[in-house]
Amino acid sequence: VTKQKKKAADKNKFLLGFFFLFLSFRYVLSELIETERLYVEDLGLIVQGYMATMASQGVPEDMKGKDRIVFGNIHQIYDWHKDYFLGELEKCVGDPDSVAQLFIKHERRLHMYVVYCQNKPKSEHIVSEFIETYFEDLRQQLGHRLQLNDLLIKPVQRIMKYQLLLKDFLKYYSKAGKNVEELQRAVEVMCFVPKRCNDMMNVGRLQGFEGKITAQGKLLQQDTFFVSEQESGLSPRARERRVFLFEQLVIFSEPIDKKKGFSLPGYTFKNSIKVSCLGVEEHSDEDPCCLVLTSRGTNGSVTRYIMQASSPEIQQAWLSDVVQILETQRNFLNALQSPIEYQRREGKSNSLGRNMKYSCASATVLRPQSSASMDRCRQPCLLTYNTSLPSFQPRQHSLFSKMVSMRRRTHYTTFHCQKPSPLTKSCQQDSATTSRVWRTLGQK
Repeated sequence: VTKQKKKAADKNKFLLGFFFLFLSFRYVLSELIETERLYVEDLGLIVQGYMATMASQGVPEDMKGKDRIVFGNIHQIYDWHKDYFLGELEKCVGDPDSVAQLFIKHERRLHMYVVYCQNKPKSEHIVSEFIETYFEDLRQQLGHRLQLNDLLIKPVQRIMKYQLLLKDFLKYYSKAGKNVEELQRAVEVMCFVPKRCNDMMNVGRLQGFEGKITAQGKLLQQDTFFVSEQESGLSPRARERRVFLFEQLVIFSEPIDKKKGFSLPGYTFKNSIKVSCLGVEEHSDEDPCCLVLTSRGTNGSVTRYIMQASSPEIQQAWLSDVVQILETQRNFLNALQSPIEYQRREGKSNSLGRNMKYSCASATVLRPQSSASMDRCRQPCLLTYNTSLPSFQPRQHSLFSKMVSMRRRTHYTTFHCQKPSPLTKSCQQDSATTSRVWRTLGQK
């Protein structure tokens, strides 16, 4: 009798625990759907309120042309959430397991938040000029409780909120013993998208850069360092710099002091290093937070940028990405110079299991969004400058021309010869190998 009572008690305890998890999960799902409805309503106040009124009544002369910058692509965000995403979330009530897949499936679509956040600093600047005058009159006319700037921050807040709710799902799913693989993937997606949004908002606050920021490739890293530039033997005093690492460029900027009257955070461009001139010095164990980048000038001079990170983890993350960029450039140049040899080496590496984890300790901090690829089976050679890059720019066109010429020559010989000669076979082999190299590099 005692054993039966104990068994029944354990069963009741298990059922109560499972029921509690079930209620907790349903509560999180209800919160996700309800907050989504409120979010769509807030976006509607902007699109159907401010934007519609400004379109019908017109805007003041000093606001003409600026209204598009104020709102960015918020109309696109509103339409997608109102017409599609909210309805898909409501369907998850009958199939809660489909929540994770919904976010995974629309990872590319959520990139529109990155576009919105990139425009956000420009929008903030314009809104701050008219918030007490023109936009205040519109707010009172529309009868809104919140000001326009409070509504325009909603998309930024919402994209941050999704990961918190998905983490709650993950917690309760784990306790219930369910498969959490898709939920973990969904959490990764919704952590990565806000990170990109935050990165692009900071890039959008960069002032004084004359180039086209979107032409510099992906933003791989951004952090605050204390940097000193050393052109000769003497090192000047280190200064605070916000440093951005793109695939094609390293940008050094100075944070704008809020004491000078700037209410919004911003950065002033100070200097940059092209990847073709970039180098990195060997890491010193004496100072795990120190990273030294070098820039080689056209006259052969080398400028050292001694960067002090706030933690060893940040230093390691930067070092890993810089090494990847340099190794990718070196591999690309080698592929252009010797496509057949490169293809043979690639095939051999793949057959030996090239996708093994990078043995270096810094591989543990490689960021998933770093698009620079490298051969992770061998320890990279850290040089004070990139020896393979000086000849990269001048030779790229000539090598490409040779490849195009080789393809034309192959086609011409094949067309006019009834029997392929040894030269024709060689040209065909070179052309096919070159094509495989380009495809391999494109996939990376």
